[in-house]
Amino acid sequence: MGGILLLEDGRTFEGEAFGARVTRVGEAVFNTAMTGYQEVLTDPSYAEQVVAMTYPHIGNYGVNAEDAESEKVHVSGFIARSFTEVPSSWRSEGDLGTYLERHGVPGVHGIDTRALVRHLRTRGAMKCVISTDGTPIEELKARLASWPGMAGRDLATELTCAAPYVYADPAKPTVRIAVVDGGAKHNILRLLASAGAYVRVHPITDSAQAWSKDVDAVLFSNGPGDPASLTSVIAEVKKVVGKLPTLGICLGHQLLGLALGADTYKLKFGHRGGNQPVRDETTGKVEITSQNHGFGVERTSLEAAGGEVTHVHLNDQSVSGFVHRKAKVMAVQFHPEASPGPHDSSFLLTDRYIQFAKGEWQ
Repeated sequence: MGGILLLEDGRTFEGEAFGARVTRVGEAVFNTAMTGYQEVLTDPSYAEQVVAMTYPHIGNYGVNAEDAESEKVHVSGFIARSFTEVPSSWRSEGDLGTYLERHGVPGVHGIDTRALVRHLRTRGAMKCVISTDGTPIEELKARLASWPGMAGRDLATELTCAAPYVYADPAKPTVRIAVVDGGAKHNILRLLASAGAYVRVHPITDSAQAWSKDVDAVLFSNGPGDPASLTSVIAEVKKVVGKLPTLGICLGHQLLGLALGADTYKLKFGHRGGNQPVRDETTGKVEITSQNHGFGVERTSLEAAGGEVTHVHLNDQSVSGFVHRKAKVMAVQFHPEASPGPHDSSFLLTDRYIQFAKGEWQ
């Protein structure tokens, strides 16, 4: 059976169906990573997005339980030039097509992903509908027209954990950290635990009082949606800022910027992939980072609020990290817990963030 991707500007791409036979709406985006497709699928930050992979062959090494970054697939649809039906890897526990089908996610392959990505780079990320069940084109257009899009969406409150829980409780913790879950990836928690930290996870809908109780620092995680829509969350973040060290990753970076008085904005087509070059302004070193975000923190307003830019994205000079020394805030826009080839940035979670939480980083 064939599959179709219909963009909001009317352009269509037709190919072969893969995964579940359903129709889903979302935001069409692209990811430039060569590997790590299962991490992409299970990253909560991709909620309600239809992701096209620029690397042509996807599914080669199959899927396995160890590589999942959450308990489910969060993308609304998945697109590639070619999906591999028979994987080849000693780590494989199944094939990608069956995995997508089990999670109710449609996939389309056999389309010209180069043309799709060039279109999105030119026109920007946009609403789309992906269908693999033969739904008539007029109905697809109606489904697309009724979808609200990503701007103004507080999706993080829908994906957060149901209740607080302790992830790691060592006998002699190096530091005590509360992680505020807006769609946290598993590896954030694993790396903090590997550094000897006590790690307690909270829903993003909890109060500032709950987040900050009996810990040395609070870390705001990654997550999906428009950060500016989380007005009640930002109000609670403001109650924590300045009281004890606060840390941020991706959505957390944006929330902390907003809490300090900076502005956020929607990027034209976002940063998504494992080859994003970032310069650490404190050392001059360039790190190859993994990123997944469609919103950013505006530099002028951040600096006016007292923030100091620590990391710059070298493709477009956007803010990739900042500190606010007086308010005890440190945050990065990229994912230090990811592994985009080398582990250029993992030290942030296992070293610099730990030092900052203990009040030792200058």
